[in-house]
Amino acid sequence: MDFSLPPETDAIRQRVRDFVETRIIPLEADAASYDEHENITRPLLEKLRAEAKAEGLWALNMPKARGGQGMNMVGIAACYEEMNRSIFGPVVFHGAAPDDGNMRLLNMVGTEAQKERWLQPIIDGKVQSSFVMTEPDGCGSDPSMTYTKAERRGNDRWVITGRKHYITGAAEAKHFILMARTSDDDRTGLTAFLFHADQPGWKILRRIPIMGPEEHGGHCELEFDGLEVADENVLMQVGDGLRATQIRLGPARLTHCMRWTGLGRRALEIAMARVEVRKAFGSTLIEKESVQQMIGQAAMELDIGRLLTMRAAWLLDQGSLARKEISMAKVVVADALHKAVDTSLQLLGARGYSKDTPVEWMYRYARQARLVDGASEVHRMVLTNFLRRQGKEFFGWGATRG
Repeated sequence: MDFSLPPETDAIRQRVRDFVETRIIPLEADAASYDEHENITRPLLEKLRAEAKAEGLWALNMPKARGGQGMNMVGIAACYEEMNRSIFGPVVFHGAAPDDGNMRLLNMVGTEAQKERWLQPIIDGKVQSSFVMTEPDGCGSDPSMTYTKAERRGNDRWVITGRKHYITGAAEAKHFILMARTSDDDRTGLTAFLFHADQPGWKILRRIPIMGPEEHGGHCELEFDGLEVADENVLMQVGDGLRATQIRLGPARLTHCMRWTGLGRRALEIAMARVEVRKAFGSTLIEKESVQQMIGQAAMELDIGRLLTMRAAWLLDQGSLARKEISMAKVVVADALHKAVDTSLQLLGARGYSKDTPVEWMYRYARQARLVDGASEVHRMVLTNFLRRQGKEFFGWGATRG
């Protein structure tokens, strides 16, 4: 097994690392860099995005013909990790959720007309997008529990009614991918629809306050009361909504893992810089065995998560769905991120609990990792079901299609 990166991939990774180190991380210490929701201010973001585009580091997951860099999943894994060594990093390079996953889905399954209308403006950074699935009394980890309805009107359009919540980025998004029920069939009852923010028949009820820092556009509750969508804006075919969800959410879960390993690394870097110089009871903290145990454990768990992430990325590049491998990575990396950030905060003491470092920001952010894109308990259930079906083959070698 060769775990080294191809030279051209590693060169891009190094360029991303240098950009993060010199242009983005220094901004974290300036209160003026943050908006009211603890994310990077829009004017500063647009300035950095222009620089990232100029350096050929924009939209790494999109085809070169559309303005991206055309990288495979293994290359994206290495680069996304470097991006999220800064809390501002992914959005600067256009590698943040939900745009990252929405672009990938539209590029994979959209018609050429849909790509021109709905995808290209997202790639260009002209509009933000949102994926509208989760419901207050319905679907979360289980998309089949979708109660928002789309009903036929005439021969060429659908009328949508229902309610969604925790929709990331909705307050600033212009392009939306909406999941709604078009029949009662368990497998073909969902359909994906594309709509624009300016269309009538829907509204944002509230931007839901959350524990941690927010993405641009927050996490919103939406109401649909007569939104009309033409047939040309059905993504894939009527009844393909569950397939569209599966195509989007698997790789999107993995890109979370890619980013989270970078954030965990950064948390440990901040702690290491402190414990190397902080003295107590006659020696620096790093010389104390208890501190070494804490750091070593956190670093080991992060690296295990990185290896699982890279294995799943490689399988995706081979054409596998990598469902069980993605679930493994999602569980392990979510725990490893929290472990790394919690360890860092503990070693920094009051400095870590304060806003003198970004670690308290990371700590509040990290708690969501075990919830978003499927709670850890759901992914463990998925793994158990794979083990029941596959038996000994669960531990087989090589690329599989499962």
